[in-house]
Amino acid sequence: MERNIIGDLLILKQLNIKPNFSELARIYDMDRHTVAKYWRNGGIKHMERKSRKSILDQYEEEIRTLLKKPGVNKRAAYEYLLDKYGSDHIGTYNNFKYYTWKREMQPQKSSKPHVRFETKPGQQLQVDWKENLKITTVHGEAIEFNIMTSTLGYSREHIFIYTKGKTTEDFLRCIIDTLNRLGGAPEYILTDNMTAVVSITNGTKRKHEKIKAFENDTGIKIRLCKTRSPQTKGKDESANRFISWLNAYDGEIRDEGHLIELIERLNMKVNSTVNQTTNVPPHVLFKKEKEYLKPLPSKVLLDSYVDHVITQTVPPTLLVTYKGSGYSVPTKLINKRVKMIPIENKLYIYFNTELITVHQINQNKFNYHLDHYQEALHKSIHNKEVDIDAVAQENLKLMERIGK
Repeated sequence: MERNIIGDLLILKQLNIKPNFSELARIYDMDRHTVAKYWRNGGIKHMERKSRKSILDQYEEEIRTLLKKPGVNKRAAYEYLLDKYGSDHIGTYNNFKYYTWKREMQPQKSSKPHVRFETKPGQQLQVDWKENLKITTVHGEAIEFNIMTSTLGYSREHIFIYTKGKTTEDFLRCIIDTLNRLGGAPEYILTDNMTAVVSITNGTKRKHEKIKAFENDTGIKIRLCKTRSPQTKGKDESANRFISWLNAYDGEIRDEGHLIELIERLNMKVNSTVNQTTNVPPHVLFKKEKEYLKPLPSKVLLDSYVDHVITQTVPPTLLVTYKGSGYSVPTKLINKRVKMIPIENKLYIYFNTELITVHQINQNKFNYHLDHYQEALHKSIHNKEVDIDAVAQENLKLMERIGK
């Protein structure tokens, strides 16, 4: 019936004859307003599509806010929301892209070009600072920091190391940490003319003595190239993506320890994400490239380049000692050897190459992080009626008074 009236309307339209809407409505048993609407649409039924609800509707304002943050792209916003709410609430990245495109949500885009510079497996480790970064905690505290980004030239495997300083000692500590994580050494390290590596006098570049000693002792050469040359610019896309993801957490992190955990988690995410150049996740190609890395120099030799390293075995109290004060680590490290590195007013505690926790150096006799103490009590107290978290907080308040 509907098809017949549409055919009649098309014929009348071609003959330029205005129909009698009431008569047609009577013949076809339809409302005259419906017939008139068909006529206005050229004899074709106008299909009105209802807008479908999306699981992302409840996050629309948050998405818009994220994309307004400097340096945050769509992938960064998606990864942040995925980490915060989970895949059941956020859905796939393709759905997220369509949702933002449909609502004209666009981040600011960079139009700067860069070219590619390829290397053989195990040949090059590209190193750079992402410097003078700043992120704000949920409490409004600003944390200023740097990240050493290291990228293997063939696989694009990335290592991101959190550091407060950019001195020669910081550079070597981060390089050694990176080599340990990779489980081998490249033929050479490529970097620009960073002040941690060279001094420049009257246009003449000179490597620092400690850098030259490191090269001689380890057999790993450190090559220099101009800042933002094809060699240094071509492989930093994932490092820049990482910083973009990190920017999305501005105002969301709890403290420095949470920031360090976040960096580790995003580092793993970057290495498991398909690289735009190789079309393969870096960790997949790294399995091949690792076979081409040279064996690491002796551990004793590498550790000798890290100043002020203190090694201790973790006792059952969870407290390792620095200058007469105890600082806590997680229970899983009991009877394990950890390294403590004091930098300015912070104590950084490592297990193997992993940064486990950070403490503020102070004069208190006992310095437990609340989560470390709660974890220990949960493992030692099995009475479900005891409010362990409340007990932990009360005990820590008492210990704060001891030794003062």
